[in-house]
Amino acid sequence: MNIELSQIVLNNGLTFLVVVTAIVIGVVGYFLVRLLMDLSVLSKNVNETSIILNTELKPTLKELNDTMRSINSIIQSTDQGVESVKNSLESAITKTKAFSETLLGGFFKGFMTVFSLLKRK
Repeated sequence: MNIELSQIVLNNGLTFLVVVTAIVIGVVGYFLVRLLMDLSVLSKNVNETSIILNTELKPTLKELNDTMRSINSIIQSTDQGVESVKNSLESAITKTKAFSETLLGGFFKGFMTVFSLLKRK
């Protein structure tokens, strides 16, 4: 009877071990299926996001490129205007300098003439 009792206890222990192992495998399988479903949803969302970025980013970059070209043309025309003003100012300053040198030279010459006349008398 001892052998039969130990055989029953052993069978009960093995049965318990099989049931617990089946439960653990079932729980792990359930979470594995949930993980795979979540990964599938994540991959769909990533794909949709990449499609949205692709369709929205290209026009935005094109518009940004056009804006940069417009700004560049404005800057170039401003540079040409500034260069024109610079040349005009340089020309005016050169003419004013030549005129003032002539005027100052003539004034100095006239002053020296009057001074020499007054000195003789």
